[in-house]
Amino acid sequence: MLEQYKLLIDIRRKVFEEVARMGYDNIDYHKLEELPYELLKESVGRSSIFLERAIIAERIRLAIGLPVRDTSEHRPIYVGIEEALKPEKYYEPPLVNVIDFACNACPEESYYVTDVCQGCLANPCKNVCPKGAISIKNRKSVIDQDLCIHCGKCASVCPYKAIVHRERPCAKACEMHAIESDKNGKAIINYDKCVSCGMCMVNCPFGAIADKSQILQIITSLKSDTEVYAIIAPAFIGQFGPKLNLKTIDDAFKKLGFSGVYEVSIGADLCTIEEAKDYLENVPSKLKFMATSCCPAWSVMAKTEFPEFKENISMAMTPMVYTARLVKKEHPNSKVVFIGPCAAKKLEASRKSVRSDVDFVLTFEELYGMFNARGVDFNKLVENPLKNITSSDGRGFAVMGGVAQAVVNSAGKISLDREIKVFAAQGLDNCRKMLKEAKAGKYDGYLLEGMACPMGCVSGAGTLVSPNRAKALIGLSQKEAKFKECIETTYKERLSDLD
Repeated sequence: MLEQYKLLIDIRRKVFEEVARMGYDNIDYHKLEELPYELLKESVGRSSIFLERAIIAERIRLAIGLPVRDTSEHRPIYVGIEEALKPEKYYEPPLVNVIDFACNACPEESYYVTDVCQGCLANPCKNVCPKGAISIKNRKSVIDQDLCIHCGKCASVCPYKAIVHRERPCAKACEMHAIESDKNGKAIINYDKCVSCGMCMVNCPFGAIADKSQILQIITSLKSDTEVYAIIAPAFIGQFGPKLNLKTIDDAFKKLGFSGVYEVSIGADLCTIEEAKDYLENVPSKLKFMATSCCPAWSVMAKTEFPEFKENISMAMTPMVYTARLVKKEHPNSKVVFIGPCAAKKLEASRKSVRSDVDFVLTFEELYGMFNARGVDFNKLVENPLKNITSSDGRGFAVMGGVAQAVVNSAGKISLDREIKVFAAQGLDNCRKMLKEAKAGKYDGYLLEGMACPMGCVSGAGTLVSPNRAKALIGLSQKEAKFKECIETTYKERLSDLD
C-alpha cells in the first residue's frame, strides 16, 4: 500500500488485527458492534465521526469475508458470520468492493482551468485545441467538457501551468478500465473487466475500496485438529523486517498455530521446468510465441481481451498450485494457506480447479494483523531454517523479469542449441501493448512475461514495504539459495505425481 496513505494503512491493518484477535481469543462476535468505537475514538478528518465508524464497520465485515451491507436496512455487523465460518466456504463474489458511502464521488477524467490562468493575449491553449473546446470568457480560458477529448495539448502549452489534468485516483490506477460511475457519481466496479489486482484499493485516498479476507476462517482451522500449512510467496523476503526471515519463519508461524511452512519458490522451480519444456516443444512449431502464466491478473486479462492467444499462455500450473499439491501429497487431509502480496491470488484460489489444492489465501497485510493479535515478538524467534530447498531463480519470481529469466536458464540446460528471446512487461497497460505487438508479429519466437503490478509481485496490493527495498532484499536471498537454476531442484522427480 502506498506509504503516503499512512492513516488509511493504519486503519486497514488495525481492522485485520482486531478481527484476528476475536478469532484467537474466542471473543463473542456480538462484540463486533463495539469495535468501530474502539478503533476510532475521535474524528480523523471526514465530515462526521459517525460516518467514519460506519465505514470501519463495513471494513470489518469484509475482513470477516462478509458482503457490504445494504444501507436501506438495519443489520448488525455480525449477521451472516455463521455461514462465513464454514470450512468449505469460499469468497462470494465480488471479491473487491466499493463501500458506497465512503466514496467521495471524485470527478472523472478532465482537464480543468485553474485560477492561475492569466488570460494571456496569445491564447496558446485555444489555438492548439483540435476540437475547439476552449473559449475565452472574462479574460479566462474555459474548457467545454462535452467537446474535450482529453488530449492534453492545452495543458502542455500553457505558460503558467494553469490547466491541470484531473483523474479519479482509483480509475487512474485501474489499467483494466473497470472503474465506472453510478448515477450519483460514486465509483462502481465493472466486474466483467476487473481482474482483482487490487490497485484501486491501495490508490483510493478515501479508503472506499476493500477486498474480502479469510482471517477468521483460517484461525478457526488453526484452532481445529486439522494440520494447517503455510506456503509463502517469494515476495515474502523482507516484508516483516530483518528478524522474521527464512531461518526464523518456522517458529513464527508455529506461534500462530501453523503446522509448518513451505516456500512457494519450490513451486516456482517446478513451474519453470514445465514452462521451459512447453516453450521448447511448442515454439515455433505449434505456437508463434509463449507467455508465462504465474500472474493471475495478467493471465485473466490476456485470455479475456485476446482470446485468440488463449493457447499461447503456458498451461503450467502456477507456483502456488504446485506447492500446495506437494504439501497435500506429503500431508494428506491437511489444509494449505497461501500467503503473498496479491489480491488476485484470492480469486485464483476460488476457482473450482484450484479449491482442492489451496484452502485459504492471506496477504502480507492480513498476516501482519494476525502476528500483532497473537503478540508474536520477532526479536524472540528461534532459528529453525526451512528444510525444503529452493533455487535462486525460483526466489526471483517476485521481481519483474525473474520468471522469464528462470525459464531461459532452465531451457538452456534442457536444449543447449536453442536461443530464447524474451520480452517482459510490467503493468497491465504495458502487457496489453505487448500482446498487441505480438498480434502484429513483433514477438514471433519469443517468451513473453506479463506482470500486472509495476516491478512485479513486490508491488502487490498486500505488501508492507517499498518495492525497491523488497527487490534488494530478494536479491540477497537469491545469493543465499542452495543452487542457482530451477532445473536443479530435487523436487522435479515428483512432477508427474502433481499433475
